[in-house]
Amino acid sequence: MPRNFNRSDRVADVMHRALAKLIREDFKDPRAGMTTISTIQVTPDLRHAKILVTVLENDKVNDTLKVLNQATGFFRSCLAKMLTLRSVPTLSFVYDDSVVRGTRINSILEHCIESP
Repeated sequence: MPRNFNRSDRVADVMHRALAKLIREDFKDPRAGMTTISTIQVTPDLRHAKILVTVLENDKVNDTLKVLNQATGFFRSCLAKMLTLRSVPTLSFVYDDSVVRGTRINSILEHCIESP
């Protein structure tokens, strides 16, 4: 049975692809580090978008988030040119710690399995 996607899900999907390309190809700030967009959550009214990112270097998380959040104007203007939306949502970048939590849970489970 196909899943019905609402408009905010479709906008989030298009924004995810566009922002990933922007960060990879056009955003040249070296302070950003190796950044990957995990997911984007867009509010139903399409006014706000929370971008969850992972950062390869754990010691650069705060600097990367600061740089990305300072560059939201750049990202919004680029998205406005790329997307056919009446208005581009305001952007906020947030660290996604699910990878770190998953790794920690996995190591705990492995430890439990090794020592019965």
